[in-house]
Amino acid sequence: MKLKTLFFFFFFCLFLLIATSFVSAATLQQQEVEVLKEIGKRLGKKDWDFSIDPCSGEGNWASPSASKSYSAINAVTCNCSFSNNNLCHVVSIVLKSQNLSGTLPPEFAKLPYLQEIDLTLNYLNGTIPKQWSSLSLVNISLYGNRISGQIPKELGNITSLKSLVLEFNQLSGELPPELGNLLQLERLHLTSNFFTGNLPATFARLSKLNYIRLGDNQFSGTIPNFIQSWTSLQRLVMHGSGMSGPIPSGISFLKNLTDLRISDLKGPDSYFPPLSNLTNLQTLVLRSCNLIGPVPEYLGNVTTLRSLDLSFNKLSGVIPNSFGGLMDMNILYLTGNFFTGPLPNWIANPDYTDLSYNNFSIEKPEQLTCQQGSVNLFASSLKGNYSGTYPCLGITNCPKPSYSLHINCGGKLITYNGNITYDEDSQEAGPARSLRSGSNWAVSNTGHFFDSGVVDYYTWSNSNMSNKLAMNNAELYTDARVSALSLTYYAFCLGNGSYTVNLHFAEIMFTDDQTYSSLGRRVFDIYIQRKLLLKDFDIAKEAGGVGKAIIKNFTANVTGGTLEIRLQWAGKGTTGIPFGSVYGPLISAISVNPNFTPPLEKESSKKGSGIPVGAIVGIVLAGALVIIMVFGIAWWKGCLGQKGSLHRELQGLDLKTGIFTLRQIKAATNNFDFACKIGEGGFGPVYKGILPDGTVIAVKQLSSRSRQGNREFTNEIGMISALQHPCLVKLYGCCMEGDQLLLIYEYMENNSLASALFAKEKTQLKLDWSTRRKICIGIAKGLAYLHGESRLKIVHRDIKATNVLLDKDLNPKISDFGLAKLHDEGQTHISTRVAGTYGYMAPEYAMHGYLTDKADVYSFGVVALEIVSGKSNAMSWQREECFSLLDWALLLKEKGDLMDLVDERLSSHFKKDEAMLIINVALLCTNASPLHRPTMSSVVSMLEGKTSVQEVVPDTTQVFGENKLEMIRDYYQQQKKGKDKIPDTEEVSTSTNETAAFVTNSDVNSMSMDSSYWEEKSGR
Repeated sequence: MKLKTLFFFFFFCLFLLIATSFVSAATLQQQEVEVLKEIGKRLGKKDWDFSIDPCSGEGNWASPSASKSYSAINAVTCNCSFSNNNLCHVVSIVLKSQNLSGTLPPEFAKLPYLQEIDLTLNYLNGTIPKQWSSLSLVNISLYGNRISGQIPKELGNITSLKSLVLEFNQLSGELPPELGNLLQLERLHLTSNFFTGNLPATFARLSKLNYIRLGDNQFSGTIPNFIQSWTSLQRLVMHGSGMSGPIPSGISFLKNLTDLRISDLKGPDSYFPPLSNLTNLQTLVLRSCNLIGPVPEYLGNVTTLRSLDLSFNKLSGVIPNSFGGLMDMNILYLTGNFFTGPLPNWIANPDYTDLSYNNFSIEKPEQLTCQQGSVNLFASSLKGNYSGTYPCLGITNCPKPSYSLHINCGGKLITYNGNITYDEDSQEAGPARSLRSGSNWAVSNTGHFFDSGVVDYYTWSNSNMSNKLAMNNAELYTDARVSALSLTYYAFCLGNGSYTVNLHFAEIMFTDDQTYSSLGRRVFDIYIQRKLLLKDFDIAKEAGGVGKAIIKNFTANVTGGTLEIRLQWAGKGTTGIPFGSVYGPLISAISVNPNFTPPLEKESSKKGSGIPVGAIVGIVLAGALVIIMVFGIAWWKGCLGQKGSLHRELQGLDLKTGIFTLRQIKAATNNFDFACKIGEGGFGPVYKGILPDGTVIAVKQLSSRSRQGNREFTNEIGMISALQHPCLVKLYGCCMEGDQLLLIYEYMENNSLASALFAKEKTQLKLDWSTRRKICIGIAKGLAYLHGESRLKIVHRDIKATNVLLDKDLNPKISDFGLAKLHDEGQTHISTRVAGTYGYMAPEYAMHGYLTDKADVYSFGVVALEIVSGKSNAMSWQREECFSLLDWALLLKEKGDLMDLVDERLSSHFKKDEAMLIINVALLCTNASPLHRPTMSSVVSMLEGKTSVQEVVPDTTQVFGENKLEMIRDYYQQQKKGKDKIPDTEEVSTSTNETAAFVTNSDVNSMSMDSSYWEEKSGR
């Protein structure tokens, strides 16, 4: 039996060997080899190796399959099943991203079995050979070349064709009606050419179309109603096609649409098209389509909708309440309409919401900053203020007008031509973001790069590119700000009069060579003071080439102290060269100068006018010294009491809060009853109270023992009264009567994050993984708001788990702004006395008092590790060793055991990839060097998976010995079993002038929102 099996196996292997030899013997017919030589010569393809059989798949006849759409592909594919597997025929030629510079070969027609011609992203020119019509082609792609002329009508004979991609070329003329004979056609891409005329009526027969792109052409006529015949259509993209509206009612028949994008239509105003049947939509863009009237409620029933852009129309009424049910909404753009009414309470649910330039009825709009979390509210309110600016900018008056403006768009602060300083404009923007960047200007960006293979970007730099700018004053053009749709620069507090507006441009994203990267066309419109002054502006065309500077000069009249410059993409130009998402406005710099002599210069030019500058400085300094001495003596003698001083300080603040009476607070807290006491911090005790209207509050009372109380009291009111964000605790008001100094906050039902994580087991909250991740992202968003999105740029200085409170839904709220510092936009850092909590302070701050927003980033990284691990970062000593949670994380990273850091209480109920992401972000945030820490806005993007996380390479060789990992692991295991108790001490925020490194033990139980815990603690 075994012998039979052995013989069978032998003959089977012999059969396979013979069969394989027959297959491998199959070769390409010599006639087709010669055709390939002709094709290679015509294309300029010089590296085909004809000593190897083209069908062998060896050499350069087939490149490895590439995952990225812009990777070079070199593939000749054969079918070798002819003549009993002895003969091959070429069926596909794909030469992608080769930068071939020849012409399109008519010789393709000599390959009778050819089904695919893909010459995507090359530098080919010439016309499309009509000889190709003799082939039974399935796919033709000439995407991204220099093909010109008309589409030959003979292509209509290729009835087998399923895909025709001619995007990003120089084709022209009318579309041949014969293309309507391509009844099998599923994909038709004609974007970014120079086609004219109407869409042929014969296109109504293309019933199998599922994806059509027609944008950036010069078509005429209206969008034809015959598109209702395209019942298989899933994607329709038509930006800046040249056609006119209205959108035909027949669009309602396209029930399979998932992606509908139409923009920049000519023609009359029209009402919203009937889309109630399109229940599968995921992306809906109807931008600049001259739409009027209300937005229909039924859109809120399209639960698959993720991106909705209705910007730059004339839509009015309120935002439909049904939109609140669109739980998967990622993008909502309603920019540039006439929407009214209050803001819906769900408006922050989408990842990005842009409501700029509308007429919403926002109560007290001056109390809202222009950027509320992910919502852009720039110029969204009907109300203005007497300074002539938009209320959200927070400009109540302009004490001194400016008479010039200089901005290095997308770049750092620079001095140009030796004496002109251009403001920095390098802050990270976003798809719906407004930034008040300079002292008298702001920038607002709207737009997301659709069809992009890369992460959205909003600035671009030439500094790291091989094609350096060869021009005078290149530093002004090295960086640029870019936008996918609309970019607005808004100057305020300008002196009224006539100005020259100089807009500096240089195209730095295309190349100046003979490759496909040079074939891009960037086209956008320029508006000044809301008037269209330049249509279809092409930087490279105007400048005479790529990498060359061009300055466009305009005259603008400033009458209300404000100047508005808007650059807007209107659907023109290429969108995928050199890679997806290269389109839209790009600007290098802005300079604005008066066409008149400013009043101050007039005064100073008068003969004998004024006192010498040196004398003025001396008088001011002497006067200041006298005032300081008088106030110092008065304070020493008790002439100026604590209360009077504090009142004067508070009167100098532009408070956005209410003032409570002491009687109101006593009634709310039952005369500060001990039963209402819910916490005790460095500031003083905290009480729970209930106002007459039922609002539950937390009352923070200044302790007479607090030496820093007054300063922190005024600091906290001044800071937080100007801030509004879902992830910051809300300050209702304050009270100053008698010897009482009180802050009144919203009440947080679930105590602090520290209590939730570190309190005794019976008082701990059970935080599941999704909640921990939500808390982590929420803290990051709150800090991003403080650092760059709020009206003020603020460094908190004391981010820790006790200063993160949790509401009833376990949403995080950053609290305790007593130590916060304002950060001047022009300063690189603040040199200040050290204040904060040891274990959470960044090294450069704790040791040298060097403070930037990166100090908060470091603290956030520590808190993120605590959230993942459920353990405090409090430093501990074991056997003459000192370590912290961060030390443990670094050691585990080095050993490749980071999952050991995850809280054991979670068991296996967490997502490993999300946990690893948060840990790696935390380690990046706690880098010893502030230069290598990310910004908080970048942290948010990384945590939400929108950008990748840089690899963290810990260096622990100088700090840890061989046995330290085991020692730390033993310590935490003992803690878990209760064998190694740390004495209960409160975590204290410290203010000191010393620069030595200190450590502290803590169980971090400094604030609780439930009195039972404190009663138990006081009874021990």
